[in-house]
Amino acid sequence: MTKPSHAISRGFTLIEVLVAITLTAILALMSWRAIDGMSRSQTLLQDRSNALLRIQGGLDQWQADLDALAQTGELDALRFDGRVLLLTRRDSAEFGIDSPGVRVVAWTRHDGLDDATRGQWARWQSPPLQQREQLARAWTAAIKWGNGDRDSGDGERMEGQSIALFGIDDWQIYYHRGDGWSNPQSDAEMDDAPSAAAGAGGNQIPNGVRLVLDVAEGQGVSGKITRDWVRPTLEAGR
Repeated sequence: MTKPSHAISRGFTLIEVLVAITLTAILALMSWRAIDGMSRSQTLLQDRSNALLRIQGGLDQWQADLDALAQTGELDALRFDGRVLLLTRRDSAEFGIDSPGVRVVAWTRHDGLDDATRGQWARWQSPPLQQREQLARAWTAAIKWGNGDRDSGDGERMEGQSIALFGIDDWQIYYHRGDGWSNPQSDAEMDDAPSAAAGAGGNQIPNGVRLVLDVAEGQGVSGKITRDWVRPTLEAGR
C-alpha cells in the first residue's frame, strides 16, 4: 500500500525577498523620475505658452493704440523722445452713446519704481479725457511715469493705469516718411512740452511705425522682434 504524497511548500528565502524589494524600489524610482520629468516638461511648456501670450497681447495692444491715433488739436498724436513713446488715442468706447473722449498713452522700457517692473516693456494710459487742461496734465503725467517718477502730477486719479508686459533688453522706434525708415528724433520732436497738432505746426502722423524689441532671456522667446504698423488711411503708392 502506497503512502499518500504531500506537496512540500517552501517560502521565499531572505535573499529573494531582498532582491524583490530592491527591484520594486528601482522601478518605483524610475517611475517617479519619469512622472517628475513629464511634470517639469508640462510646466515649462505652460510657462512658455503664457510668456508667448503676454508678448502677443502686448503687441496687439501696441497695434490697437496706433490704429486709434487721434488728432486733438492740442497735443501731438504721436511723439518719441528716445525713451518714451507718447500718443493720444480715441477711447475704445468713443463711438458709443456716451463717448468718454480720448486717452493719453505712453510706452517705454521701465527702469524705475520697483524690481517687478524694472527692465519691463510697459504701458501707461490716462483715464478718458474731454477737457484741454486734462490733456495737458495727462501728457505731463505720462512723461513723468516714463522717466520713473512716482509722482504722477495729478493725484491718485492718474495712478494704477500702468502695466508691465514682459522683459526687454532694449527697444527702438523708426518712422516711415517718404521713401524709407528714419529715427523719429531726427524730426525735431524733442521738446517735452505738448506741441500743436498736425496742421498747426505740430508733428504729422508718419506713414508707418516700426517697433524693434530686443526680448530678454526667459520670456518664452528671446532675441529681436520687429513689428511694423501702417497708417490705415495711407493711400496706395505713398
